[in-house]
Amino acid sequence: MKKIVINGANGYVASNFINELLLEKHQVVALARSNQKYTAEERVKAAVTDMNNGKQVDFTNLEVHDYSLFEENFALQDSELKTIFGGNIDYFHFAASLKFDIKSKEEIFGTNLQGVTNSINTFQKFSAKQSRFFFVSTAYSCGRIEVSFKEKFYENAEIDAFRNYYEQSKRYAENVIKDYIDNKGLNACILRLSQVVGNNKTGVTKTDYGIFDFSKRVQKLAKKYPNSVIRLKVDPNSTQNLLPIDTAVTYLMSAVKAEQVPEILNLIAKSSVKNKDLLGSISELLPISLVPDMTLEKEQMNSLERIMAIGMSFTGAYIDTNIIFDTTNLDSIVEQDISEVSAESVHRMLSYFLNGDSTAKVNGIKAAV
Repeated sequence: MKKIVINGANGYVASNFINELLLEKHQVVALARSNQKYTAEERVKAAVTDMNNGKQVDFTNLEVHDYSLFEENFALQDSELKTIFGGNIDYFHFAASLKFDIKSKEEIFGTNLQGVTNSINTFQKFSAKQSRFFFVSTAYSCGRIEVSFKEKFYENAEIDAFRNYYEQSKRYAENVIKDYIDNKGLNACILRLSQVVGNNKTGVTKTDYGIFDFSKRVQKLAKKYPNSVIRLKVDPNSTQNLLPIDTAVTYLMSAVKAEQVPEILNLIAKSSVKNKDLLGSISELLPISLVPDMTLEKEQMNSLERIMAIGMSFTGAYIDTNIIFDTTNLDSIVEQDISEVSAESVHRMLSYFLNGDSTAKVNGIKAAV
């Protein structure tokens, strides 16, 4: 069994990954921050337990360290770092800022560039030469690409090539790693995750990111203004690349198990879900009707439609995407069948997220056309 070191360990994907590593009896070293209420260990264990719906978890092979991403040597003693990085390890850098707006630009680039640089320096200083560094990036470092997004490095670009500063910062971070690979002997792999959603098999969803944040906003309006009809400037036939958490974990475990990994892996869903199916599911689950209308202009919107338009400041940037992702490298290391997302499985996820029920049947998802 391997020794896996993970920072940003109390996040959604990281905690699900840790859970699977523990089930397979790997030794896991988690790096996380404490806060005013809970220690780092309490936060990580609570996150993993939550992913098991409160069931008891065997934490025998887990150790947790309270660290600081930005301070030299993570603000830890050399003796502690030698223990953490001792042996031939796989190190996963999950820590990131998920903000995207211009007001948060300094924080975004500070976390996503300075943080990863400090992480690499600490890793190289204390780990064995054969150890591997995995950087968790985003599939949307592709920016506004109009051709297939290959599993290769792309040059840095100005902000108008991206939808937001989060995407741009991840592209820049990937190229920081490329420089370390080319010039400083870093043994690294970049993992580009698309939007991670709930469990494709059970429907259990513990994330409120992306489409789930959007659906929660709709739910609040539906409670206050039931039976309303809300038009959205959305292309009904554009698609969302939604990666089930169980599939994401399978991909991560495949990287751990592979003796050799390519420098870049696009960890994405092979099938996408159309906007009209997502809007139809939400309309089926809530007392509200969402109608995609690409001709809708701001001056034509009613008050509820304006509220929704403002609330789509992030998700709105992805409503007209049909991105094609290359997965040649990914396919070379994944040896098992993958559970692919569908309109029906996303409906179960939305049902769980909105109503705490993953058994909802799809009796013909309400058309949103």
